Amino acid sequence: MSTTATAPSPSSAPQGGTAAPSAVLPRRSNGPLSAQNLIATITTGYIPLLISTAVVVLPLLWMVISSFKAPSEILTQDLVVLPSDPTLHNYRVAMTTVPIPRFFLNSVIVTAIGSALKVVLAIMTAYALVFLRFPGKNWIFIGILVALMVPPQVAILPNYVLVAGWGGVNTYWGIILPGLGTAFGTFLLRQYFLTIPPSILEAASLDGAGHWRTMWQMVVPIALPSIATVALVTIVGEWNDYIWPLIITTSTDMMTLPVGLTSLQNSEGNTGSGWGILMAGTVLVIVPVLIIFAALQRYIVSGLTQGSVTG
Repeated sequence: MSTTATAPSPSSAPQGGTAAPSAVLPRRSNGPLSAQNLIATITTGYIPLLISTAVVVLPLLWMVISSFKAPSEILTQDLVVLPSDPTLHNYRVAMTTVPIPRFFLNSVIVTAIGSALKVVLAIMTAYALVFLRFPGKNWIFIGILVALMVPPQVAILPNYVLVAGWGGVNTYWGIILPGLGTAFGTFLLRQYFLTIPPSILEAASLDGAGHWRTMWQMVVPIALPSIATVALVTIVGEWNDYIWPLIITTSTDMMTLPVGLTSLQNSEGNTGSGWGILMAGTVLVIVPVLIIFAALQRYIVSGLTQGSVTG
């Protein structure tokens, strides 16, 4: 005896003319994790995350706490985590021992001008590599990729000979000029510009917009997250730069904050009370860039990932 499968009658279909689904997807289990999955999650997820966080955060936290300690609580064989009597004495001494306000002003000028020029040059270079046609464009991009692999310390001696020959020692432009090219920023913006639909540029061209207007009024607003990422990375790099300002400046009036810490260490680092003062000076250096990083950090992930896929 054979059985014959019968198709469902039209009357059995739901109202509105929509046929019922032929198969029902299995429900996702919302029950508790098994012991094996829980152990794997903790071992491969939480424990590495906690270790990485501790490696990064604990030294910074110890530095901030030590800046409020007395010398006897820093140079002791007994572990003193929290200061018994927090004081701002280390900060007052750091501000008066070396000209911290002058160092801060120099860092602000160098970071603001250098970062702005770097970002503008990166935008213009990436735009030219993507939207302009000229011979040797691919070779220029290959040269930018090679520059990403070359340590910046390799160019210190040639840059010093060139800048010093032009009279750039102890000048703002002497500190800023050698670092104006940013291979990372150009590469990141180029990858994002490749994802911009050509129809947008075609529409701008039909409206009579030239390359300059198209770049600043069409491309830049679209690529704002990636540009913010480049700006953030550039600001952090300029603010924390140490080797080149140390080499090109010999006058205290032109030193930046990272270089000024060397003067603070030389004046106070050999005494028992010098460590707390040095920690206070270091906190003054890193706090501004931490504030900027916290304000712009939401752009990092979006800016780095938006240009990762082209097509």
